[in-house]
Amino acid sequence: MSHPVTIKNALISVYYKDNLEPIIHELNRLGVKLYSTGGTESFIRGLGADVIAVEDLTSYPSILGGRVKTLHPKVFGGILARRNFAADEEQLSKYQIPEIDLVIVDLYPFEETVNSGAQPEDVIEKIDIGGISLIRAAAKNYKDVVIVASKDDYSELETLLKTQNGETTIDQRHRFAHKAFNITSHYDTAIFQYFNREEPLPVFKQSIQTSQVLRYGENPHQKGVFYGNLNAMFTKLHGKELSYNNLVDVDAAVALIDEFTDPTVAILKHTNACGVATRSFIKEAWIDALACDPVSAFGGVIIANDEINAETAAEISKIFYEVLIAPAYTDEAIQILQEKKNRIILIRQRVELPVKQFKTLLNGVIEQDKDLVIEGPEQMRTVTNRQPTQHELRDLFFANKIVKHTKSNTIVFAKNNQLIASGVGQTSRVDSLKQAVIKAESFGFDLNGAVMASDAFFPFPDCVELAANAGITAVLQPGGSIKDQDSIDMCNEKNISMVVTGVRHFKH
Repeated sequence: MSHPVTIKNALISVYYKDNLEPIIHELNRLGVKLYSTGGTESFIRGLGADVIAVEDLTSYPSILGGRVKTLHPKVFGGILARRNFAADEEQLSKYQIPEIDLVIVDLYPFEETVNSGAQPEDVIEKIDIGGISLIRAAAKNYKDVVIVASKDDYSELETLLKTQNGETTIDQRHRFAHKAFNITSHYDTAIFQYFNREEPLPVFKQSIQTSQVLRYGENPHQKGVFYGNLNAMFTKLHGKELSYNNLVDVDAAVALIDEFTDPTVAILKHTNACGVATRSFIKEAWIDALACDPVSAFGGVIIANDEINAETAAEISKIFYEVLIAPAYTDEAIQILQEKKNRIILIRQRVELPVKQFKTLLNGVIEQDKDLVIEGPEQMRTVTNRQPTQHELRDLFFANKIVKHTKSNTIVFAKNNQLIASGVGQTSRVDSLKQAVIKAESFGFDLNGAVMASDAFFPFPDCVELAANAGITAVLQPGGSIKDQDSIDMCNEKNISMVVTGVRHFKH
C-alpha cells in the first residue's frame, strides 16, 4: 500500500540555507502553507513567498534568547498527529492545530564548533534542542509526514515536488525518516563524545557518516566497507580504488613511517615490513629498503616520508607494487609512475589520526590506546658487561621502531639504519630468530656487527646464543622474564651487549 500524502503545510527552520531557494519556490507554486522562525522566516519572505511565523501559530514568542521557539503543542501536535485516527483528528480540530506534512529542519553545527576550538559555553549553545526534537517527531510519524533533515537531501525533495506535485509515497517518507534518524543518532553520539572526554563512562559509541563500499573484503566472498574520509587523508594521483587489504597495509605503513624523521622508505607486505632504510637521500633509502627482501617486496605497499623525485620514481618503477605513498612527488616523478597501469599513487595529507583502536571480538568490541610509545637510547638500560657503542645504540633504536610494528612473535635484525631481516608471526621466539637468520643469509647480508630487537622478553637464553653465533653484537628486549639473568649471562659469555627498555610491544 503506497499510502500517498499530499503536502499542504510545511515547517521550515534551518541553519544552512544553501540550495533552499528552489524548494521554497516549488512549495509556493504548489500552494503549500509555510511556517517558519527567525532567520529562515526572513529568508523565505525575501524570496517573495508567504510565510507564517511560528510565534503567530503558537501565540507564544521566542524566549530565552532563542532557546525555546518551536517547543509547543501546536507545532508538535501537527507533526505527531496520526491522520485518519479519529481521536487525534478531534484534538487537532479542538485546539486549532494544523497538520504539518513536511518538516525541513537541520541542526546547529555542534561538531564544527567543537573542532574550531570554541570555548565550552559556545559549544553548549550549539547543542540543538528544538531542531532534534522536530526531526525525531517527524521521522517517528513518517507514515504521514516527510522529514528532510539535511541540505544533502534538498535535491531529492525538489525532484519529488516537481515530478509528483507535492505527493509522496510511504516508501519515500520511510527513506527520509531512515536518513533523519541516522543524523540524530550521529549528533547525539558527537555530544556524548564531547562530554566523555574527561572521566569517560565505560561505554562504546562510534559514529562515522562517510563511507566507501570496497570491491570486497579480505577475500572475494566477503563484503567490505571503509568508514571514514579517505579523501581527507590521501590525494590519489593514479590507479584503481584501494581494496580492503590495501587499506590494512596502508594503515600499517603509515603507522611505521611516522616513527622516522630522516628520509626513510618502508616496504610492507601483509602489514609487516620487508624492507626499511633511512638514508640522507630518498633514492638511497629506496635502494637499501628494497635490498632487504626484493622477493617479498613484489606486490607490496611502499611508503616514503620525503618527496619522490624522478630518479627515485624510475628505480621504484622497476618492480611491481600495489600502492606508493609519499608526502609529495615532482612532476617528472608523477609522469614516470603513471606509466604503469593500476599502480595506486597517493599523496599523503596530514590529518589527525585516532589515538584509540578497536575491533569486534566474540560478541562485543575491544578497545585500547594506540601504542604511541617508542624507547630511544635514553630509555635503554644496559644489563651486560659489554656496553653498546653509540653506533649500536642508533641501530637498536632503528630496530625497535620496526619491531614495534611487526606481528608477534618477532625478531628484527638491523645494521647501519637498514632492516637486514626479520622473523615475524611465529609461535615461538626462537623460530622467529631462526627465520630472520635464514632470511639475512639468503639475501647475502653479513650479520657481523648487526643488532637484534625483540618485541617481548626472552624466556630462555637460546635466542641470544643463536644471535651471537650469527654475528649479532647488541640486543634489545623489554625484559621482565623470571629467567632474564640466563639471557644476560649468555650475552656476557658471548661478549655481546644487551639493553632492556621495560616496554613490551606485542602486536597481534
